[in-house]
Amino acid sequence: MLDDALKTQLKAYLERVRQPFELVASLDDSDSAQDMRGLLYDIIRLTDKISLRLDGTDTRRPSFRLGRAGSDVDLRFAAIPLGHEFTSLVLALLWMGGHPPKVEPSVIEQIKAIEGDFHFEVYMSLSCHNCPDVVQALSLMAILNPRIKTTVIDGALYQSEVEQRQVMAVPTVYLNGTVFGQGRMGVDEIIAKLDAGTSARDAARLSAQTPFDVLIVGGGPAGAAAAVYAARKGIRTGVVAERFGGQVLDTLAIENYISVPETDGPKFAAALEQHVRQYGVDIMNLQQVSKLTPAGTPGGLIELQLANGGTLKSRTVILSTGARWREANVPGEKEYRNHGVAYCPHCDGPLFKGKRVAVIGGGNSGVEAAIDLAGVVSHVTLLEFAEQLRADAVLVKKLKSLPNVEIHTQALTTEFTGAGGKVNGLTYTDRVTNASHHIALEGVFVQIGLVPNTEWLKGVLELSRSGEIVVDARGQTSVPGVFAAGDATTVPYKQIIIASGDGAKAALSAFDYLIRTPAAVASP
Repeated sequence: MLDDALKTQLKAYLERVRQPFELVASLDDSDSAQDMRGLLYDIIRLTDKISLRLDGTDTRRPSFRLGRAGSDVDLRFAAIPLGHEFTSLVLALLWMGGHPPKVEPSVIEQIKAIEGDFHFEVYMSLSCHNCPDVVQALSLMAILNPRIKTTVIDGALYQSEVEQRQVMAVPTVYLNGTVFGQGRMGVDEIIAKLDAGTSARDAARLSAQTPFDVLIVGGGPAGAAAAVYAARKGIRTGVVAERFGGQVLDTLAIENYISVPETDGPKFAAALEQHVRQYGVDIMNLQQVSKLTPAGTPGGLIELQLANGGTLKSRTVILSTGARWREANVPGEKEYRNHGVAYCPHCDGPLFKGKRVAVIGGGNSGVEAAIDLAGVVSHVTLLEFAEQLRADAVLVKKLKSLPNVEIHTQALTTEFTGAGGKVNGLTYTDRVTNASHHIALEGVFVQIGLVPNTEWLKGVLELSRSGEIVVDARGQTSVPGVFAAGDATTVPYKQIIIASGDGAKAALSAFDYLIRTPAAVASP
């Protein structure tokens, strides 16, 4: 099942297994079961610490669970965890075998202290780069706490189950039979949702922080670069972010970051965080900033209010809040989000195998999405508002060569329609004839660009007509001591390498501001 390179890699990892355990497989006569059997035999041949039984009684077949005599661990894979989930499999084997996870001790204690009986079912796809974080978090929780059970399910392998539960986006997590959450979630976020007191404790802890010299809002490439450059100046630096890595986490392939020929978003984001942590930067992840209050006097403290009620203060602030997918803003979009309306073709594409889908947007992202989906679904309809596709010529040529793709330009999408809680089509207007058309389909992928995450800054500092933060050549905003960098700003060309350079520039500008602006003396 595994090629020689993966076997060599896995063998090296399995040498870290300390405690023996077993894999218990529940198989049938399907081709998938034979593939799973081959994978499990490959694993046990690489170490004498793991044994295999083929007498499992799970109703989901094929599947396998990890178990140990005298242990109540209940972690199951109704999947052949390769692709993006191969790392999840490796980590599960290592953790089950006693290898310590790279998680803060406080988080481990939180997991072990969770009370109650929880059965998680996480639906994923092997091509989803958002899924491994969720799979790994829930796997770790099942291994550390015997009252937490986790089943990992490949939506492509269990399509009938996916259709029955109307799972149309991954990752989707069920808890005790009810939807718990969708999209990327880390272990901290999952714990916070299970423990209602986490938010209040976080607010109190953060409010007690000593004021920073530089406080960065956002943990994408711009924020990470700003943090490294600021910390290297020897000043107190912090990063507060909704999710460290930002939109990079949703990027599949990165092939144009100079000196890194090829990587993917999650790997790149992990490298960013590792680099930032090397400098002792205080990273406050999973925190949303809701308000910025400028300093009352030159050199005074700028205050950031958090959604959980906490506050942070700093002499300077760098805003690197990035951008998010732009919505189509038509009737039915919000109603059918994650029920046929999707924004990540790499993540959710496999759930639409053999079905009809549409892609809205004729730029590079839209055309790339259509090309990718054409290899999975039965038919792709691409709709572009303008007279012609805006993507690179090489992509357009590839798209037009595909037999199961239909292209409509000058098409104004007016509505997403649905029935039974999921999408069943869309309506568009031909801008030339003004005729209205309806297309029957099962999924819509919206790929029409980005919108900056700056709504919370309206009325505080100068924004452009499109909501971008207006900055000068040094990254300075209209508010003294507040700088900005990356996709949230008016700097053209939204690219990772440009955002990184902007972040470095903003940090150097903030440091220059600090050394030229004496700190305000607090009132007695």
